[in-house]
Amino acid sequence: MFDKIYIEKLKSNFSEAVRVILANKVRTLLTSLGIIFGVAAVITMLAIGNGAEKEILAQLELVGVNNIVITPIPDEKDDNNNEEDSDDGAVEAIRFSKGLDMLDVKSIQKNIPSVKSISPEVVLETYVIKKGRQNPVKLIGVSPNYFKTSNIAIESGKNFSENQVENSLPVCIIGKKIEKKLFTGESALGKQIKVKDVWLQVIGVIEEKFISDNAQENLGIRDMNLDIYIPIKTFLVRYKDRKTIMDKPIETGGGMVFISGQQQGPKQRIPRGNYHQLDKLVVQVDNSSQLNATADVLSRMLKRRHNDMLDFEISIPIQLLKQQQKTKQIFNIVLSIIAGISLLIGGIGIMNIMLASVLERTKEIGIIRAIGATQEDVILQFLTESVLVSIGGGIIGIVLGILSSYILEISTGIETILSVSSILLSFFVATLIGLIFGIAPAKSAANKSPIEAIRHE
Repeated sequence: MFDKIYIEKLKSNFSEAVRVILANKVRTLLTSLGIIFGVAAVITMLAIGNGAEKEILAQLELVGVNNIVITPIPDEKDDNNNEEDSDDGAVEAIRFSKGLDMLDVKSIQKNIPSVKSISPEVVLETYVIKKGRQNPVKLIGVSPNYFKTSNIAIESGKNFSENQVENSLPVCIIGKKIEKKLFTGESALGKQIKVKDVWLQVIGVIEEKFISDNAQENLGIRDMNLDIYIPIKTFLVRYKDRKTIMDKPIETGGGMVFISGQQQGPKQRIPRGNYHQLDKLVVQVDNSSQLNATADVLSRMLKRRHNDMLDFEISIPIQLLKQQQKTKQIFNIVLSIIAGISLLIGGIGIMNIMLASVLERTKEIGIIRAIGATQEDVILQFLTESVLVSIGGGIIGIVLGILSSYILEISTGIETILSVSSILLSFFVATLIGLIFGIAPAKSAANKSPIEAIRHE
């Protein structure tokens, strides 16, 4: 019996709340604006945060775990020096560095026990010939360790064998997009492709991976789906080895480089360009706690081997990612604060409007109290109105948040990921806001004396 009476009270209060809201549509909409924008901001913020987290994890997978990247620093061309100046002036004697090469690889493997594996790379921008047409590609000389250190799975075929590596055989592993482009609708395994002037046999195809523009820009990651990989010895023997190719003859002595010229006038440094044999060296350590110490040892050892010339750069990708993640977390915190402020303003707006509604309906409150309504009934009625306003604003805010997330992703390229949990959280917060900020107006209405309320003009 009691339950039936209580249910009837709820139905009656709900109907009355709906009637009041519909009778004041514009005021209700303006009241719920804070809730609408707050909920939309929460959903959009969480979608951006989920997208950022996914991107960080994807980038971490691309750069590999516990990796140290060593890249060479070529001499820069001096555009200010003209040909006449080079002929007339003396050249500066500079320290000689052999550059980053395969001997460095062997030295690292031999002398640093914390190194788990090491993967050298050489890159050549060239072309592959298909049906008489040249298609631009990047030819990458790598060791068999490359695919493991870079978290690249070979989808079909196999990795380079020891025999293929040691004997510089013309074999290759290609990216998925290369296979689709050159061998539409069929497997590339076992087939021959002509890269520049060399015929290569395809022995493997790597698994296709999504490479974001952000990853390519910030971490220097290539779109590996468009690359062709060959053993590094095959690359150095059959394509190009910078250690055996020089633009100008040089004379060496006493650890210095002299480029012949008249010893008159001021000394000028003549850059050698990219004299490094390798374009990248990826070193993988046993665990993350050894990253900084190993990087320090690598720096000192390579500097000593390169005659005290700092012609290389060492970076730890995972640390860059952590810094990037921290920046995005700060961004998300700022968004959260904005969303919280918006929801707070929305709650205050609801409370103010409900207090105004109490003043407007004072006589009405007195009449319903006089005919038998209890304080509980009045509180329940005004709380129902407040919660319904919040729920309505929350629903509109959810729709707006979903639309905002999609529009943001399309217009800016920032990946957003919507989740059911974020939508439910937003709806719960909106409802809670209405409940909390509706308590004060509801109590104010319930505490009014029926006689004084009826007399109110």
